[in-house]
Amino acid sequence: MIRILRRTYFSLALVLTTAGCTVGPHYKRPTVDVPGTYRGSAPEADAQSQPVTSSPAETNWPVESLGDAKWWDVFQDTQLQSLIRTALKNNYDARIAATRVLQAQAQLGITRADQLPSLSAGGNITSQQNPHIGPIPAYEITQGQVTASAAYNFDFWGKYRRATEAARATLLANEWAQKEVMATLVANLATAYFQLRELDLELEISKRTFNSRSDSLKLTQTLEQHGIDSLLDVRQSEQLVYTAATEIPDFERQVAQQENAISILLGNNPGDVPRGLKLTEQPHAPEVPAGLPSALLERRPDVREAEQNLIAANAQIGVARAAYFPQLSLTGTAGFESPALTNLFTGPAGIWNLAASVTQPIFEGGRLKSNVRLAEAQHEQLLLTYQQTIQGAFRDVSNGLIAYRKDREFRIQEEHLLQSAQDAARLSEVRFKAGTTDYLEVLTNETNSFSAELGLAQAQGNELVSLVQLYQALGGGWQQ
Repeated sequence: MIRILRRTYFSLALVLTTAGCTVGPHYKRPTVDVPGTYRGSAPEADAQSQPVTSSPAETNWPVESLGDAKWWDVFQDTQLQSLIRTALKNNYDARIAATRVLQAQAQLGITRADQLPSLSAGGNITSQQNPHIGPIPAYEITQGQVTASAAYNFDFWGKYRRATEAARATLLANEWAQKEVMATLVANLATAYFQLRELDLELEISKRTFNSRSDSLKLTQTLEQHGIDSLLDVRQSEQLVYTAATEIPDFERQVAQQENAISILLGNNPGDVPRGLKLTEQPHAPEVPAGLPSALLERRPDVREAEQNLIAANAQIGVARAAYFPQLSLTGTAGFESPALTNLFTGPAGIWNLAASVTQPIFEGGRLKSNVRLAEAQHEQLLLTYQQTIQGAFRDVSNGLIAYRKDREFRIQEEHLLQSAQDAARLSEVRFKAGTTDYLEVLTNETNSFSAELGLAQAQGNELVSLVQLYQALGGGWQQ
């Protein structure tokens, strides 16, 4: 009997579901304004954009776009690669993003279950004994029952299918959000690491300059004691020493704080951070392949996340519209019931019932209409968010291309400035020793040389940081 009920139940469910339709709009990717090329992708025709000689640390990537390259191919410092692997495993933001994906997977399973029948089984035994009361003799009744029940809400209008579509899109949106967290983490860690190596270089320059100027001060003091130099020369020489000395504790502070920031990205308590290649040894190419703007829509995690959210909102319109139509449901129960447990599964003990119901909303006080309007408004909001995200992606790439090129040009000019400042400091020292100028000229040119050397270190760091930002803007960093 249960078998007959089950066959009848599933046959009806199959027929009604197959004959059903899916209300609501089918998703179609919106048309967006995609430029043919990125602004800033071609060098400008000016003097500073002319080809320059590549340094030994420069490299090239054999990919159509830098965004297609794996992060370990872009960042070739093995120590930085080790730090990134640790961060991807232990960073709290990355782990939180992974749990959101698990939640979305579970929610998809919950929503998808509405499309399937629900089956349950149960049983009970009741035993009752009454004493002899007047003309009613004493009696004892024991009754057993075993039943199986099923219920199914027919998805005739596609309400549950649309809800599952929305849940599946939400899951994909969370997966792309996780990739965005990974890409951001890789970019933040690479940026912090390059800034740390820049501070290391500036600290090294300051210490080297301090030691060199301390030796010069000792010589000046000796010459002043023998009447060759004046006390003014000593005081001016002291200024050079103290200028370098004041930079050392400040850079040491910044190094320690930067190490703390990197430790947090790694998911660790503040501590020391191991180093790899020096700032000047980090490989990078003079020009970066940007690829086609249309490909960016498929590669940027935030764009893909925004589109999946739009797909989910589009499906929710169908869910809201399906509430206007009749809801069909089927329930059935079958089993055995007998006052004698020994005859529970034999004899005329079978029981069953089958029921179908239809519910049609008539008056809801505008609730259904408002739900549709709400779903449509949310869809419109996410459509605008999707288009805004795409424009932001093109802006990020354009800014990154311009920044990387101009930071490189700036670094080249800083190299020229340092060469000129160092030569001026050397010549002023020669002139001072020859007695043709005073120590003020030495003081000025030594200060300029020190500032130019620190400026070059900052320019080298900015160039690498702009490379990281461009790599992230092109949608790179999440590929594993």
